[in-house]
Amino acid sequence: MTESAHLLDAFDARAQRRDQRREFFKTAMGAAAAGVAAFTLTSKAGAQSTITDADILNFALNLEYLEAQFYAFAANGTGLASSQLTGTGTQGAVTGGKKVTFTDPIVEQYAREIAADEAAHVAFLRTALGSSAVAQPAINISGDANGAFTAAARASGVIDSNATFDPYASDENFLLGAYIFEDVGVTAYKGASPLISNKTFLQAAAGILAVEAYHAAIVRTTLYAKGIQTPALITAAGKISDARDSLDGTTDLDQGIAATTVGGQQVSNIVPLDSNGIAFSRTPQQVLNIVYLNKASATLGGFFPAGVNGTLRASAAN
Repeated sequence: MTESAHLLDAFDARAQRRDQRREFFKTAMGAAAAGVAAFTLTSKAGAQSTITDADILNFALNLEYLEAQFYAFAANGTGLASSQLTGTGTQGAVTGGKKVTFTDPIVEQYAREIAADEAAHVAFLRTALGSSAVAQPAINISGDANGAFTAAARASGVIDSNATFDPYASDENFLLGAYIFEDVGVTAYKGASPLISNKTFLQAAAGILAVEAYHAAIVRTTLYAKGIQTPALITAAGKISDARDSLDGTTDLDQGIAATTVGGQQVSNIVPLDSNGIAFSRTPQQVLNIVYLNKASATLGGFFPAGVNGTLRASAAN
């Protein structure tokens, strides 16, 4: 059997296992939906609002739409099926997105696998939420001068104020684009986990968190490996990390893909964690600060030019 045939068999088996897991959760989450728990969210101004588990999952669904569309276009040249975009709130279109002409077959395989995983996340959350699932909001994943990727790269200093950043132009650019999203997704799911009361929903969120962490690790690992030959990649990842830190508040939690030892030697930093070996969290508001590319209190911007759909849609002033 050829290597290509082995790969196809492996992907087929993976898809079958994914479908089996999805059927299990569809049954379990359908039974749990009638008893969705809620918690009270208190703003800095003291105002209170009740947020349900479904609100949290819908917030996650907005992020999954963004990731899934980016990877789908990068790996396959086409976005999600139209049947996977409907729901409550205002449905929006995708601006930008195109297939990457990969030169590294390993990066291309990673892109294809992650694209399939993210599409599965969208389908799974939509099924779990049923009629309460939000529609895909307007998404900007363009690599042109007016694109959100260019705005993010300019703000972080990866490129100068007159340049553009196209995440579809090369393997390396694709990895940097993926790096913007993956670390944010991991911290978003970890931050949301204490807010989920229903155990079935919590188990599902934990499962997606694990997958996002695998994705983040492979993106960080691959970037670091390429950065050994091209140090500018490590520098760029560090700048993106600093920009995320600047957007989400005054704390210094985000970390690049390399660290410096006491002796001045550079070492890999594949996992961003604290002294206890624990990954850090972000609140929904902090996540929105990053994807809106805005330090202020906002309801739209950046990768979501019309904002996200659902109850959790405002970032916080930092």
